[in-house]
Amino acid sequence: MNDGPSRIGVVGCGLMGAGIAEICARAGLDVLVAVSGPSSVDRARRRVADSLSRLADKGKIDREEADAAARRIRITSALEDFADREFVFESVTENETTKAEVFTALDGVLRDSDAILATNTSSLPIVRLAKATRRPERVIGTHFFNPVPVLPLVEVTASLLTSEETLHTTEALLTGPLGKQVIRSRDRAGFIVNALLVPYLLSAVRMVESGHATAEEIDTGMTLGCAHPIGPLRLIDLIGVDTLTQVASGLYEEYRDPVYSVPPLLARMADGGLLGRKSGQGFYAYPS
Repeated sequence: MNDGPSRIGVVGCGLMGAGIAEICARAGLDVLVAVSGPSSVDRARRRVADSLSRLADKGKIDREEADAAARRIRITSALEDFADREFVFESVTENETTKAEVFTALDGVLRDSDAILATNTSSLPIVRLAKATRRPERVIGTHFFNPVPVLPLVEVTASLLTSEETLHTTEALLTGPLGKQVIRSRDRAGFIVNALLVPYLLSAVRMVESGHATAEEIDTGMTLGCAHPIGPLRLIDLIGVDTLTQVASGLYEEYRDPVYSVPPLLARMADGGLLGRKSGQGFYAYPS
């Protein structure tokens, strides 16, 4: 791995996983994506192909580049196929047990003892995921932002057990071929961005819940009054009500600060499947 990893694995092909796979393929890297089962393979392939096609349609990349990137991505439902991977991005649901199970499985599959395991968590302690493996010094956090191909930032979080070599290799991959900008965060729930962002989003939910203002009024106030590119309630719909609920719960568990407590309205929306854009209904409706 002296020249940097070229065989990349991505576990999970939701919005974040697909975006990570896409930017790796566009960088000329060999990408293997793992999905949950055989029935998800075609759906994952379509998601990546559609995203590349949209970029070509908008003139962001040419059609030949889009086709070449698509050819660099293979999809599998078997983690055993990851044996030759040098660097693996995990991007499954924001659940510590699920992520730890993935890390344990990958640890048993990867042949290269120097292979790095990176988690795209936005709130979970990196050190606890590292301890699910026999290579804790090769585990690191890489928190991308949605949409991955567009937003330039990645929060890189080394645990107390992460080696300097792992940190440097990861940052070189992100800032080099992947073209991202990196900020370092300590291994604390929420890292930098979510530790600041989540209380703001939850405050907006509480304003709706109390009848203080409507979602539209709050979002208009923050976009036109504070020059935010998107209002907090529309941002929650983009992130996913379920994802925000999980992240906020993790922050509250760590800090026990009421600013991170999940408002009842948000919890009931998550229970009812009103998840935002992904379900078609959140604080706003998203017709098909």
